[in-house]
Amino acid sequence: MTTEATNIFAGLCARRTAAAAACALLALGWTGPARADFRLCNNTGGKVGIAIGYKDGNGWATEGWWNLPARTCETLLRGTLVARYYYIYAVDYDRGGEWSGQAYMCTRDKEFTIRGTEDCLARGYDRTGFFEVDTGEQQTWTVQLTDSNEQATRPGQGTPLMAVPPGRTPTPTGPQFPAGAPTR
Repeated sequence: MTTEATNIFAGLCARRTAAAAACALLALGWTGPARADFRLCNNTGGKVGIAIGYKDGNGWATEGWWNLPARTCETLLRGTLVARYYYIYAVDYDRGGEWSGQAYMCTRDKEFTIRGTEDCLARGYDRTGFFEVDTGEQQTWTVQLTDSNEQATRPGQGTPLMAVPPGRTPTPTGPQFPAGAPTR
């Protein structure tokens, strides 16, 4: 079990004193598989807002907002990744600017989960350009948002990552998204 998972598990167990002994035994004996997640790290000096887009068994979805303070990481999707391509949009709340791209999806100003990428404006949402993240079909992935003058560092051995400075869109290597979507 990872240190992060152990700390979370211990915190949950401590809140339930009647089950504390059982939790302790489970924590000592649990040897489950390593977590496989989609993470994003804010390696900038400012607070950023994050939205993610992805395709799952029910079609396209976008979710937001995660608010990440400077120099922190957050898990956006838990579990083994089920797709090769994911899409990110981020905005720097403190200094302005954004990380965006040409994959247009629906967002809104408040917390959201939106199904579908079509007719964003007609459905009362904003139409926002996300950048594509090609995970190469890895089971876990970390995206690092950086300032233009900073270098990203690998958070842990074996964790694939992609460093993205603001205002730059990574060159898409996969299919154009979404198929048949109108462009501005």
